[in-house]
Amino acid sequence: MPTTALNFIRAGIAALNDPKGRKVIGSILITILTPAILLVALLCCLGSGTAQHNQAMVGALFYGGSLSPGAPPEVQEEFDRISGFFAQIDSQVAALNQNVEDSGIDPTQVKAAYYAMCLKGNTVTANEVTRCFYTLETRTRSITTLDEEGNEVETEEEYTVVVPKSLDASCSSLAAYLGREVTADDLGNIQAIYYQVSGRSGEAYDGDFLRGSGYSTAIDISGFTDPATKNAHDLAAYAVQAWESGWGYVWGTFGNVLTDSLLEYKVEQYPDGVGNHEDFIRTHWLGGRTADCIGLIKGYGWLDTDTLTIKYGTNGMPDIGANSMYHNATVTGTIDTMPETPGLAVWMEGHIGVYIGGGEVIEASSTRRGVVKTKLAGRGWTAWLEVPYISYD
Repeated sequence: MPTTALNFIRAGIAALNDPKGRKVIGSILITILTPAILLVALLCCLGSGTAQHNQAMVGALFYGGSLSPGAPPEVQEEFDRISGFFAQIDSQVAALNQNVEDSGIDPTQVKAAYYAMCLKGNTVTANEVTRCFYTLETRTRSITTLDEEGNEVETEEEYTVVVPKSLDASCSSLAAYLGREVTADDLGNIQAIYYQVSGRSGEAYDGDFLRGSGYSTAIDISGFTDPATKNAHDLAAYAVQAWESGWGYVWGTFGNVLTDSLLEYKVEQYPDGVGNHEDFIRTHWLGGRTADCIGLIKGYGWLDTDTLTIKYGTNGMPDIGANSMYHNATVTGTIDTMPETPGLAVWMEGHIGVYIGGGEVIEASSTRRGVVKTKLAGRGWTAWLEVPYISYD
C-alpha cells in the first residue's frame, strides 16, 4: 500500500483515539453502500478498507473539527489546506447571500462539489469554485424620493441580485471550468456527501406524529418574552406557532411562504430531496409556510421581529445543517440527562427538533408529515443541546 495511504489510515486511527473524532465517526457512518459514495468513505479517493477511520477526517473537515495530535505532518498539512479552502468558500457564500432575494447559495453544496470534483489534480481558487454556483441578474424596483420642493416622487432603479443556480447547472459549469464533462458519479458523490453532512430525518417511531389543527401564514410574536433578543423561550414559542399554523416540510426551506418560484428553485437545487416529492408538495404545502428540521430553528434565528420577515443569514445564525448545529454546540448532553428547559434542541443523527417542555417536541419531520408534535420519549433522540446562537439565561 502506498505511503500516503498508510499515513491517511494512521491519521484516521489517531482520530478514533480522540473523543471528538469518535463523536464525528459515530455521527457520519454511511448506511448505504454504493459505488457513488466511495469518495465519501475515502479521503482524496484513497482506496483502502479503512473507510470508517477516514470518515473521521471527512467529518472534521465539514463540521469544522480538527485531527488528533498524532496525525502525520503531511496529512495535517493537507487537512489544513482543505479547511482553509472551506473557510474561504463559507466567507464568499456568506457575502454573496447578502444579495439574494428568495433563497441563498448552499455553502455545504459548494464544498461538497469541490470535495468531489476538485480535490485531486486540480488547482482552483475558492472564488472560481463558488462562481459556478450563481449568476448575477439586473432587476428593477420602485423607490420613493423627494424632489427639490419636498414632494414624494416615485422612480425606478436598477439593482443586481445573486441568483443561485441548480446543482446540475452548477456542476456542469464547474466541470467545464476544469475542462471535462460532469458525470453521474460526480453528482452521486456530491449528493452523498451533502446528505451525509446535512442529514435526513428519521422516520422510525412507534408514537404519534401530531399535526396542528390550524392553518396560517401569519407570524405572531405576541407570545414572545423578548422579541429584541434570540432566546430559548421564544424559540419554543416560535416552534409551537409553526405547529399550530400547520407548516409543511420542504427540504432546504426555513419558514418563508412556499411560492411557485421558490418550489421550482428547490426542485432544481435538491432534485432528490425535493424533486422526487414535487407532486405531493404542490398538493399539500404550496402557498403555506414550510421548513426542514434545521430550517425551523434557523427561521427563528433569522426572524426580523420588526418586519416579521425571515431574512436569510441574519442575526448571527449561520446556514448550517442539523449535524453541524449539534457539533457546533458547546453545551450538550446525552438524552437521558436532558434538563426540563423549553427551547433546548434535541438531536439524532441527521435530524433535530425543538423541546417545548412537558416531554414534548416540535419537529419538521418529513415531506409527508410536515411540522408535527411528538413525544420526547421513544422517538430516538440521542442528545440534547443548547443552540449556540441563542441565549439560555
